[in-house]
Parts: sequence; structure tokens; C-alpha cells
Amino acid sequence: MHNFTAVGVREAGSWLETENIKQRKKMKVFKRAVAIAAVLALPLGLSACAPAAPAAEGTISYGLWDSNQLPAYKQCAADFHKANPKITVNIEQVGWDDYWKKVNAGFVSGDGYDVFTSHLAFYPEFVNNGNILALDDYIKRDNVDVANTYQPGLASLWTSPDGKQYGLPKDFDTIALFYNKKLTDAAGVDMSNLDWNPTDGGTYEKAIAHLTVDKNGKRGDEAGFDKAHVKTYGIWMEGTGGGDGQTQWSFLAAANGWKVNDGPWDTNYHYDDPKFQETIKWWHSLSEKGYMPTFAQQNGVGWSDQLAAGKVAMASNGSWMTGSVFGAKSDKFEPALAPTPVGPTGKRASMYNGLADNISASSKNPEAAWQWVKYLGSAACQDVVAAAAVVFPAIPEATDKAVAAMQAKGVDVSAFSVHITDKTTFLFPIADKKSKINDIMNPAMEAVMSGKADVSSLTAANDAVKALFK
Repeated sequence: MHNFTAVGVREAGSWLETENIKQRKKMKVFKRAVAIAAVLALPLGLSACAPAAPAAEGTISYGLWDSNQLPAYKQCAADFHKANPKITVNIEQVGWDDYWKKVNAGFVSGDGYDVFTSHLAFYPEFVNNGNILALDDYIKRDNVDVANTYQPGLASLWTSPDGKQYGLPKDFDTIALFYNKKLTDAAGVDMSNLDWNPTDGGTYEKAIAHLTVDKNGKRGDEAGFDKAHVKTYGIWMEGTGGGDGQTQWSFLAAANGWKVNDGPWDTNYHYDDPKFQETIKWWHSLSEKGYMPTFAQQNGVGWSDQLAAGKVAMASNGSWMTGSVFGAKSDKFEPALAPTPVGPTGKRASMYNGLADNISASSKNPEAAWQWVKYLGSAACQDVVAAAAVVFPAIPEATDKAVAAMQAKGVDVSAFSVHITDKTTFLFPIADKKSKINDIMNPAMEAVMSGKADVSSLTAANDAVKALFK
């Protein structure tokens, strides 16, 4: 069994950092991030020649999308206000889609959040559009030790090609299979070491088929199975994944030897790769066989609710959903985790993502905003987040505390940690023009997963994505 320890993450992080450096050299556009030594987020310990931080006061706004993390960050805001009584933080939580609409609307109006939880999918666009502030001057002034405070590799994700730092890491995540152990036990399915290939689906598809049950009690792999009247699906479809497929298909495509582009900020996309298209063709076949709901059937339906209700046996998703899913345990639902299947490469795979907080360039109180960002990136706040047992914080010691908090609740997180210890993670795509890429890939993937277009149509979509950078 793998333990999600800081040592394991540091090893994986070291590997990630090495790979990032290789990518930078290969692309000749990255500059090595400057290592800054001192103590994280403390006003004391400043060098004698460092300028004093100006007094910060007033009310600032903070936005985030994850309701599961809201209680922890409300506690952080209360603790921060107690330590900084002249600064008040107003937190607003908005669902994913509406959240990004509001963030972008705020950039246009100049009246958006002072600080907001950011995502690797969008921050390069924010950088290039001048929507967010670089933190380097603040970091240098306050001697924040970005280089040595966080899990290795995470800080560099928030570094632009010209070497500027735009965020302090707050957490990270990997992907695993959530499943209902009551259903898998009843079906005699072992979820511990599945394998997959795009030809026949391997033991992964066999498990999905056997866990699918129609209204008459026939399983998906039995004669007479009625795919038009399914009572329990083997696996759920959570949208099409667009051009990222973070929780849907990215781990399968990567385990098949595919990569979306050639590294951070790279513009050479590979949606035309046969390894990608055969992966998506197999994934769509699950709906055709009745093992997974169609795109229309799943639209607007929450996967975790379906899992808890026994209407689906398994669903792939991220570590940030652990607390929510396991909190829904009932007489009919016994939540459990399994690692993603081993693919044709001989390895399993998981997208590796990390969040950070950005300061809006239009903030009318950037000093107070920075003090809040610095606190969010400190052990004081990340320990609070760890205790909530919802996500894995970015500071190694806080990571360990989060793991301990999850274990205290009886949650085995080794399905997530196996990607760290075995070094089978790959980066969430970090690229400019993400909004325009979404405009191309979202409808293209919906057409394929709705059965309206063949997977070969993704080649034209890839051409359109590459044309954005010409």
C-alpha cells in the first residue's frame, strides 16, 4: 500500500520540477524561476535594507468556486482578521461555470474580486491580458520562501515564461475511481488493479459491463441485457471533458501514450493523434453499449448524487471530491477508492493539477489583497484546510495533516497517492488562449460524444486550435 506522505510527494515533485526544466530548455521560452530564501509569510525577519510594508487596511473581496472548501476558508478569513483587525475579507462562493463568468466580467468592469482562486486552465490568459498582478516585488519585500515552502514543482506552475510569479500554491490533486463497494462486492468485482486498452477495454471494461444492470436484473455482460432500460450504470459520464478531460478521459489517453501538447505554454496540440482519437472512440462506445449514460442523459445530473443513490457503480474524479463523496455514506452506499487502470504504456496515469490565488490588477487595495494571499499560502491557513479533510494542501506538512485527517475518518487515499509514489502524473495543460480553445473543443467533443460526429472530426478541431497561435 502506498502512503500519501510528504516524502513521496517531494520525490514526485522533484521529478516534476526536472521535467519542467527540460521543457523550458527544449522550448527556449522558459527562464528559470528565481529562488528566494527566507521565512514564509512572516513580517518579521526582514533584512535591514528591505523596505517596510505599507499599512494595509480596508475590506477586500475573495472568490472561490468549491462549496466543500468554503467552511475552511471562512475560518481562515476569521483567523486572518483576528491577526489583522484592520483588514476584513468578504468571501463569495459561486459554482464553477458562473464563477468564471463573474471573474471575467470583473476584469472588464474593473469591479471584480480583489483576490480569487485561480486555475491553470485560465491563468496564462490572465497573464497575457494583464488581468492579474505579478507577486515578485511583494515576495522579495516580505522574504517569502516560495522555492522551499511548497511541494516541489507546484510554485513553478504559476511562473510565467519571463520568470514572474503570479500565485502562491494552495493545494494539488490527482485522479482516482470512486465506487460503491456494496455494488462491487455483490457483483464480485475486484477494483484494485484494473487494466485498460482501447481495443477491448481490458478488465476495466469488463468491470464496467458487469456492474451495469438493467431493469430486469440482467448485467451488461449477460445475454438479454436491455441497454435501453438501465437501472444501474457501470460508470458515469461527467460531461465530455472538452479539451482537457481531467476527470473523464485524460488518465486513459495518457496511459495510452498521448499528451495534449509538448509542455507548459506550448502551442503544438495533438487532438489529431490516433492514440487520442482511439481513446475517445472507446469511451463513447460505453454509451453505445449501455454501460454509461449518453451525453443527453447525463447533462445536468450530478455524478456524486448518482453514485450515492446506487444509480451508478463507479465514477472517475479528483481528490478534491473525497470529503463530499465519503460524507454521503449510507446503508446503500459504501464509498471506496481505486486507482486508475494501467494502460498500454504499462503504467497508470493521472493529471496533476494545483491551485493558487491571484490578485486582480484592478484591485483598489492591492496591499491588503497581498496580505490575504500571503496568509492563504501560509501554514496557518493551510493547516486549517488540512483539518477539513477536503483537499491536499500545498505545504508538505499540511499535506501530511490532511492525509491524517482523512485516515481518521476511515478514508484510504492510496488510490490518489499511487500516482505520486510511482511518478505517473502529467501536468494539467498550461497554455494561452484557453477560452478560445474551449470554444473549439467543447462543441467538437459534444458532437462526438452525442454520436453526431466521428472521432476523426477532432483532427479538424485540432487544426483550428493550432491556427489560434499562428
